[in-house]
Amino acid sequence: MDNTRTLLDTKEYPETEVQKNRVLTPEEWQEKWVDRKIAFHQEQGHRLLKKHLETFLKGETGLRVFFPLCGKAVEMKWFADRGHSVVGVEISELGIREFFTEQNLSYSEEPIMEIPGAKVFKSSSGNISLYCCNLFDLPRANIGKFDRIWDRGALVAVNPCDRKPYADIMLSLMKKGFQYLLCVLSYDPTKHSGPPFYVSEAEIKRLFGSVCNSQCLEKVDVFEERHKSWGIDHLVEKLYLLTEK
Repeated sequence: MDNTRTLLDTKEYPETEVQKNRVLTPEEWQEKWVDRKIAFHQEQGHRLLKKHLETFLKGETGLRVFFPLCGKAVEMKWFADRGHSVVGVEISELGIREFFTEQNLSYSEEPIMEIPGAKVFKSSSGNISLYCCNLFDLPRANIGKFDRIWDRGALVAVNPCDRKPYADIMLSLMKKGFQYLLCVLSYDPTKHSGPPFYVSEAEIKRLFGSVCNSQCLEKVDVFEERHKSWGIDHLVEKLYLLTEK
């Protein structure tokens, strides 16, 4: 028990130079899907979201929920099945098509006029719309504002140099009274260059603190055998709830 507590109370590492200049291109992310390097995908959905879902939804109905860098997250169907409207953005068309296929959902696709080369995929039921484009181009599509944001595998995947513009987009999408559920990872960033990138609590406050209060809901040890290849010996996932100040 004491060892577990010590692990979960793991220290905050100062923002290091190690990851600061690390950059992955959109093409590299698309290649990960083609090469099936998608260990970040969770087929059963995210256990912390399941656990804190009612806290997140607050019993409200008909919410608009945004999934940044959504991949083929099964949680999108969870929200749609509860009557909410889901919008996601993902650079990989393959990931989007796999979502609809694996969830047995029929869909249509159409070009996004404001973003040359981009498409939007919409479920036939009309309550899931997934935009296939670079997230930083998305504001041009005028997708409206959201009651909820579920950010798992997004902030930790964005290049560290792009975090501020990313956070600014997220803040611009929030309706009054929003709830933003954010998952980040804690490990020694001097031992692994990312992604996923290390994001400290201080960084969350720097990015969102002017508008949001932040509360850490839970910390969980998520270290697995495969993470040894990253050169690390511990990995803690932290779930934060960001709310309007």
